[in-house]
Order: sequence, then structure tokens, then C-alpha cells
Amino acid sequence: MLFKNILVPFDLSGTSNQAFKVALDIAQKYDSKITLITCVEGDAWHHKFYDARADAELLKKQTKVAKKYMEKLEASANKAGVKIKLQILKSTSVVKDITTFAKSRKMDLIVMSSHGRTGLDKIILGSVANGVIQRTTTPVLLIK
Repeated sequence: MLFKNILVPFDLSGTSNQAFKVALDIAQKYDSKITLITCVEGDAWHHKFYDARADAELLKKQTKVAKKYMEKLEASANKAGVKIKLQILKSTSVVKDITTFAKSRKMDLIVMSSHGRTGLDKIILGSVANGVIQRTTTPVLLIK
């Protein structure tokens, strides 16, 4: 199986940086293209005194920080001779957005990190990696 289109969900963590490096190695080997995406979320804790301007400002700051990190990875890919696209998605459901993006863009492989949370942390914080694995038919390579 050839991996021509590789999707790398990126959350600015060290483990997602490792996932990008693995995807870059695969892309060089198979002459693949990488699509690097990150999902930014507004304030999930809306209440009756909620001010939408605060949400817009939060999204703006998150997007700025994500773009800065992603541009560094883009430079690494360009240096390695790998074609790369950057995409920042405003998200309400990260798992749904990753799986929908992978399916609609006909990705051949998803390379993503797993933080390896267990117990109460996993219950409270959830697991994006687990959710993606359960909801996609695209092969997924998890990096820990």
C-alpha cells in the first residue's frame, strides 16, 4: 500500500511533533504529501453571562500560536523536499473534524500522537486518538 496523502493532526505537543517527524520520514520514502491540521476550539464552558467577543479573541490567539508552530514544521518539510499543506480548523468536535477531513480529502494514512492518558485523566479529558481510531476507516499510525 502506498501512502500518497498523509494527514497529521497537530496539537502543539511534543508527542505530536514526534508524529510529524515520523510522517515526514514516511513521506520521503513514499514521495507523499503531508497535510498538517490543527483544531482550535473556543470556550466550551458557555453560560448565561457569556460574551462572544471573548470567544473570538481566544480563537484568534489560538490560531496565531498554531500558525507559528505549523510554519516551523512547514519549513522542515520543505527542507526535506516534502510537499505540505497547512490547515487550521475551527472546531467543536476535534474527533469528528479529523475523521471528516481525512475522509473528504481521501487521506491514505493518519499519523497522530497519543498522550497515553489513563484512568481519571482519560475519562475527564477523553482521548482524541481513540475516538479517531474508532470512527475512521483510514489507517492510523499512533505515536507515543
